[in-house]
Amino acid sequence: MVLSSVTVSLVPEASSGPFVFHGDLAAACRTASELGFDAIEVFAPSGGHVDPSHLQDLLERHELLLAAVGTGAGMILQGLGLCDPDRAARARAGDYVRRMIDFGAGFGAPAIIGSMQGRAGREQSRESALGRLADSLRPLAEHAADRGQALLFEPINRYETDLVNSVGDGRRLCETAGAANLKLLADLFHMNIEEPSIEASIRDSLPRIGHVHFADSNRRAVGFGHTPMRPVAEALTGGGYDGFASAEVFPHPDSREAAEMTIRSFRRHFAR
Repeated sequence: MVLSSVTVSLVPEASSGPFVFHGDLAAACRTASELGFDAIEVFAPSGGHVDPSHLQDLLERHELLLAAVGTGAGMILQGLGLCDPDRAARARAGDYVRRMIDFGAGFGAPAIIGSMQGRAGREQSRESALGRLADSLRPLAEHAADRGQALLFEPINRYETDLVNSVGDGRRLCETAGAANLKLLADLFHMNIEEPSIEASIRDSLPRIGHVHFADSNRRAVGFGHTPMRPVAEALTGGGYDGFASAEVFPHPDSREAAEMTIRSFRRHFAR
């Protein structure tokens, strides 16, 4: 059974980013519960930013799960990247991700690596950067496995990175890294840009997909754009996907309406 989730950013520097709720974790949990979501996905400045006991209390009080935790604040706040040609900088990026893995594991939630993959840029070839990225992902996946969790890798579109843009590229990177618990995050917004067929790409990589970002073509809530969502949902459910469909979308026209449209669209496409 596919579960619903909605994103909450606690990073002020990402106030213009594609997250449904910003800043107020308690209010986000309350609204998510009122609307009938199964879970929240948290984007925090660091693994030590949120008091675990406070979060546990909120989740229990509102009968929510923690779907996943993002690591992108490491890039936003500190410029960290897992393919950095500088060994010490890569080590700092790995340490940041490990702390986020530990935070999420306390709630049975995996960490997401998206923008923390970094960029090749002009300092290194794409092949060298991909090699460094795979070498960084391998021990991080082992760290997550030791804590009973997957590690989620998110291909992101060509305008945000020059490394891993398509789900197929992501699958090949996972195979190179050689970690069974390294799973793909299929973000439907990025796929709308990069994939000739979203549903075909999902079917081809479904055994590797561990999480879905439920977003429309314009990175607004599903229903506010033009992605044909029914065949995408059928590709997921027909292949037995039973993870989260989590709304990583802009809070337009506002957070509540984005959340309401998300849950309506979720119920339309993932009937229980």
